[in-house]
Amino acid sequence: MKRIWNLDELAEHWSLKFEETQLLKTKPTRNHQAFVAQLKYYQNTGRFPLATNDIPETPLHYLADQLEITVDQIHEYDWLGRSGTRHRKEILEFLGIRRVSAADKSAFSDWLIDNLYPHGADIEDAIESAFEWFQKHKVECPAGKELDRLVRSAYQQFELNLYEHFANCLSVESKILMGQSLDGVEGVVNFSDIKADPGRVGLDSVLKEVEKISFIRSLHLPVETFSSFNTKVLQRYRQRVNSESAWEVKQHPETIRYGLFAIFLYWRQREIIDGLIELFIQIVHRLSARAERKLVKTLLSDFQKVHGKTTLLFRIAEAALDNPNGLVKEVVYPVAGEDTLKSLLKEYKSSGPAYQQQVHKILRSSYSNHYRRMLPKILEALTFCSNNTQHRPVLDALDWLKHNQTSNQRYITLDDTIPVDGVIQPKWRDIVIEDNQGEKRINRINYEICVLQALRKRLRCKEIWVVDADRHRNPDDDLPLDFDANRENYYQDLGQTTDATAFVEQLRSEMSSALELLNREMPKNRKVRILSQGKNRISITPLAPQQEPMNLAYLKREITGRWPMTSLLDVLKEADLRIGFSDHFKTVADRENLDRQSLQQRILLCLYGMGTNTGLKRVSGSRHGISYKELLNVRRRFIHKAALRNAIGQVANAIFTARNPSIWGEGTTSCASDSKKFGSWDQNLMTEWHIRYGGRGVMIYWHVEKKSTCIYSQLKRCSSSEVAAMIEGVLRHCTDMEIDRQYVDSHGQSEVAFAFSHLLGFDLLPRLKAIASQKLYRPGDDKPGDYPNLEPILTRPINWELIIQQYDEMIKYATALKQGTADPEAILRRFTRNNIQHPTYKALAELGKVIKTIFLCRYIGSEELRQEIHEGLNVVENWNSANSFIFYGKGGEVATNRLEDQELSVLALHLLQISLVYVNTLMIQQVLNEPNWLSRMKLEDFRALTPLIYAHVNPYGLFELDMNTRLPIEVAA
Repeated sequence: MKRIWNLDELAEHWSLKFEETQLLKTKPTRNHQAFVAQLKYYQNTGRFPLATNDIPETPLHYLADQLEITVDQIHEYDWLGRSGTRHRKEILEFLGIRRVSAADKSAFSDWLIDNLYPHGADIEDAIESAFEWFQKHKVECPAGKELDRLVRSAYQQFELNLYEHFANCLSVESKILMGQSLDGVEGVVNFSDIKADPGRVGLDSVLKEVEKISFIRSLHLPVETFSSFNTKVLQRYRQRVNSESAWEVKQHPETIRYGLFAIFLYWRQREIIDGLIELFIQIVHRLSARAERKLVKTLLSDFQKVHGKTTLLFRIAEAALDNPNGLVKEVVYPVAGEDTLKSLLKEYKSSGPAYQQQVHKILRSSYSNHYRRMLPKILEALTFCSNNTQHRPVLDALDWLKHNQTSNQRYITLDDTIPVDGVIQPKWRDIVIEDNQGEKRINRINYEICVLQALRKRLRCKEIWVVDADRHRNPDDDLPLDFDANRENYYQDLGQTTDATAFVEQLRSEMSSALELLNREMPKNRKVRILSQGKNRISITPLAPQQEPMNLAYLKREITGRWPMTSLLDVLKEADLRIGFSDHFKTVADRENLDRQSLQQRILLCLYGMGTNTGLKRVSGSRHGISYKELLNVRRRFIHKAALRNAIGQVANAIFTARNPSIWGEGTTSCASDSKKFGSWDQNLMTEWHIRYGGRGVMIYWHVEKKSTCIYSQLKRCSSSEVAAMIEGVLRHCTDMEIDRQYVDSHGQSEVAFAFSHLLGFDLLPRLKAIASQKLYRPGDDKPGDYPNLEPILTRPINWELIIQQYDEMIKYATALKQGTADPEAILRRFTRNNIQHPTYKALAELGKVIKTIFLCRYIGSEELRQEIHEGLNVVENWNSANSFIFYGKGGEVATNRLEDQELSVLALHLLQISLVYVNTLMIQQVLNEPNWLSRMKLEDFRALTPLIYAHVNPYGLFELDMNTRLPIEVAA
């Protein structure tokens, strides 16, 4: 039951009716509150409380006020004694609740199997829903153990029905092939290869992924049957198979084996198709990029840039006109020598059409000699579609290539059957279409390259999608399918009006007010100047650095003295013993064989080995005596993404609950986000070269609130959208924190990001690196001279009509983001410069210009806002600095090529670091609860106070885990 109730909720759920108070006449006054508390608790939850602590304090006081008694009397009540038992029986009779029968239990089990479990509910969800079901049917809920037995029995029956259903959909031939895959028969794709992620970008990886898809499709899985099931249910069993070896899968009974394996293959097919598309996109990009790098390297060896070309050309022209009949050597060379003219010619070739032709020549050689083998395989393995007729020529070109893939012709006569417009870029047209004695013909290989480049461009923005894919699926499936039926509810959920005109008028008013205020305050603003000339017209005085308060250094020294060389493993253990986050780690198998205490110890060792990157082998053995194989088994069966995210959320909520407001201040709704690069192995699709930081690696995107509690983390490619990562963290974090202000750097913002942040109801506050060149848009109803102090940085008016036309579509995409019908990156992929003609993208960009203009007016006019954003982002930088201290194993490099293992390492690091923040919070509070320490603290000390300190922590040495010892921290969480 929730602990916080407002007055309206108390009046609705905890008010006593006249007939309920009449029950108290036969009972002594000392039992009145306990009796009505049990009555109202049962009415609200369908079960009885077992102790006073089960009932929230606010409802107890509300009941006491109605009875005109004090709350103290309830603490003397014997909840499990004879009086309590008799009172519960009277309450059941009063409410008309009858005893549960065998028929009721059977009906309850059928309801679970038919209505609850198919929608993704697990055992815990079923137990919570059970009370509501029995209350609705006026039946007494069974006792704890009996209810648990019913729920688990129904779950087992549901699983057996599911396995049998899918196993019966398979043919005998399919089952034989599946058995051969598990047995590792030569000529059949084996189970371990199917589980493996794509390797490094290259032709071999493409051919392997195509082979996997071909094998899965040869099984003729009932795809439509699978797609009708809840994805949460299927993913659970996919995770179970993924944690098992081929030998373990074969140990299941036949029905279970084929049912589980079929579910796993259905999901792997979607993942393999996505991986193949990513391989294709990166290969086509690599072909062009490598060709250009190779040519640039050749040119730079003998290239010399010519400066002052305009003046040089004028002098050559002047000399030639003065002496039109003279020799070049006598007229031109004295003005521009032979070496200068050679350099000028090379510079032109390196930037003009000749340069592009050389790039294409190198690209063609690489493609025709090696990568061309992938084209027929990809055309055979994937089915491309589009919802926009504008991109039909690319699909027609793919069909043409597929039908003519057996042809060996190098040149093909150009006719109407070969798509050209919308496929061949203008700069390649002369290279692809050649003139042969007055007859137009297509250079076959050059045409294929153009088709692949056009396909890559449209796949990236999802204008072309792939059948049976997941991330690259039909973009219409990313949107809520019931939007038209529930339009008003979705608008209400976003807090937006259904009237597009009213929406626009409100924004126009806010934009005009912001511009007027900035224009009025600019003459008095000593920290900002607006220049009238040049590209950079906004000049802002940098913030003055603030000195570190002296008392914080003394506080850190005190903590180091009280808890010297505290083991990081003990920090993780202490957090778990206080919070119990290890309870979230449940087995993906059908049962647990270990007792919970032994399992808890092994889970903590696994999390520590993964979070520090030292690995399971390094933390095995020692005095705890747990072997590497035992840890590996726990890691495979118990540690997965959902459990780690739930554990992180629980620790974050525990930090929020444990904080003393007099030390840390009231709860915050502000969050900052930024990414950090980690080195990683490169035989996978996740690792990329980082264009800013250099080196190959991955990015971890963190969301950290003002007092150093990280509420969400994501593993991303170096080239992935930080805007999508920012939105995902705001919407998907699983903590009690509500975010209404989000700080980001320049890479975490864009005009589309400003638009979506406004529609989703939070304030995007970026620290803009290019603030000097920013422009303010006009509201459109202003007159010349309305903003004289802003004139140098004003630009065109906003197109409000476009926003009105696309308002409903923008709300639909915002709803998709909030409801989680698709990954934010998959949705935002449609709104990039590759798809600039998309009408909704144009409207989002226009709306983003409005919100960004309002923000810039605030940012320019308020030094306090600039300082607030800077402080928020400094907290993320501090979090990033602690990453290296904790994730020190293997040189801080993510040492795996499996995507799932990479994600688990990142989440384990997150859990370990946030556990450190939790324990440090308790340590700091224990010190500051002493009057002499609290009196020393000044306002600036509390402002700069952070729990992310680690001078007193030791992550190295022997990894000893004694579950019977505790850290000497007195402050209770």
